[in-house]
Amino acid sequence: MSDLNSTGNEPRTDLEIFSWGYDDRLSWLGAAWECADNGHYYELPVNQEDLIGLLRVGVHHSSALHCKLNVLTSTFEPTALLSRAEFKKLAFNFLVTGNGYLSAERNRFGKVLGFKNRLSVYMRRSSKNYDKDGYFYLRNHVFETADFIPKSDIIHLMQPDLVQEIYGIPDYLAGLSSAELNHSATTFRRRYYDNGSHAGFIVYATDNNMNNDDWNNLKDQFKKAQREGNFRNVFLRSPDGKPEGIKLIPISEVAAKDEFLNIKGVTSQDMLTIHRVPPSLMGVVPTAAGGLGDARTAAEVFAANEIEPIQAAFLEANDAFGAEVFRFKPYTLATAKVEK
Repeated sequence: MSDLNSTGNEPRTDLEIFSWGYDDRLSWLGAAWECADNGHYYELPVNQEDLIGLLRVGVHHSSALHCKLNVLTSTFEPTALLSRAEFKKLAFNFLVTGNGYLSAERNRFGKVLGFKNRLSVYMRRSSKNYDKDGYFYLRNHVFETADFIPKSDIIHLMQPDLVQEIYGIPDYLAGLSSAELNHSATTFRRRYYDNGSHAGFIVYATDNNMNNDDWNNLKDQFKKAQREGNFRNVFLRSPDGKPEGIKLIPISEVAAKDEFLNIKGVTSQDMLTIHRVPPSLMGVVPTAAGGLGDARTAAEVFAANEIEPIQAAFLEANDAFGAEVFRFKPYTLATAKVEK
């Protein structure tokens, strides 16, 4: 915009750039992969808040993890030491963060009565420089209020890593970029419609009949044009003004250049690939004429290739603890009865 300066009639350029929204990118790409030793415990190699946050915004990512969780829970048989509810919590932590923790509940004589799940986000392995060997359960991420649990009272299940053996990491890290891109595309489209179906424009003004107060009021109205108030009527009076004294120049045509559908399709396929879950088990609607194939066959192959290895990882804890903590039954699908 142009206006008169305070000393004379020389026009000056008034340029202001503003945007709506905020930057909420995840920080996992910049996270350290080593487990730093702070003298009390080892830090986690991956930001847990990022993993949990992505779970709540990634549609296909969340659906695939819940599919695995439901199948695992359906095959688990409660034991004298572990209930189905505690196992479901453990399995959910294991699938999302790559770590699962069970703490032993003992009586006054030291006998184990059962196991309770511990949230993996707050569990830390004690440092080699600490005088005790075990784990810390951080309350509100504060060490001073942490509970120390001896190593003998913890069953730690973790997905393996190639650079350290202190904590596990989830096996879907390679797909986080696709999940974040999927979320970013959805967020952009949502903000686009919240903004009145435009991605911004340039206000080009050459009319010198307006003073600073008028220009400031006009800019304030444009800044407020978002969400519920994005459809606003602006009244502009400029006597003897030029017909094209003020122009609105769109920055881009989103409807023509946006790759929203392609991005959603490619990133969703990436998430299905990284989780190795058949689309027919996740509620994906087929777009091709051939459909998604036989769901029963897909479920059986999925159980054999993905669920049974996870069950085997849990069953190894029975040998390490010396008692039956985990027990599973074979994964079977109900057969519909045909009445004659």
